[in-house]
Amino acid sequence: MTTAPALTRQHRLTIVVHGRPAPQGSKKYAGHRLNAASGRVSAVLVEQSKRVKPWRALVTAATREARIVSHIGSTPVHLPTLDGPLEADIVFTVLKPASAPKRKRTWPTTRHSGDVDKLIRSTFDGIADGGAVADDSRIIRVTATKAFPSEHPDALDQPGAIIRLYTLGDPS
Repeated sequence: MTTAPALTRQHRLTIVVHGRPAPQGSKKYAGHRLNAASGRVSAVLVEQSKRVKPWRALVTAATREARIVSHIGSTPVHLPTLDGPLEADIVFTVLKPASAPKRKRTWPTTRHSGDVDKLIRSTFDGIADGGAVADDSRIIRVTATKAFPSEHPDALDQPGAIIRLYTLGDPS
């Protein structure tokens, strides 16, 4: 039996986002509209959570800020957009419910903390909007963790996320 070769990874960017992470997921029907270009009538679906748009905007802004490596005069110089196979390591810091024990570490398993896969979706879209990656389809490996403030080595002291992006080397 052969084992897969270990991928070599190189850290490229760390993004720190402050704000309440929001899951992107379910859509609700909001009627029909006529597409002027195609002439077709199609259903209009809108995001159910009002928190997604602000979270994505925070991720986009933090990504743009993290990509600045210097300035030429007042013009920022950005890291190049990452392309090719990428890895993401994300620690989401979520609100700890008031009912949770204060002096004991607990796991964020309530619906209030969000589904980790849906948190990833909204976050990846913000990273792509911020220009860090050519497309979020380039991210082929993800490690994502939900934690309460100060209950994980990479947890923030308030809601938000720490996102680390890595390029991956030749798999052969």
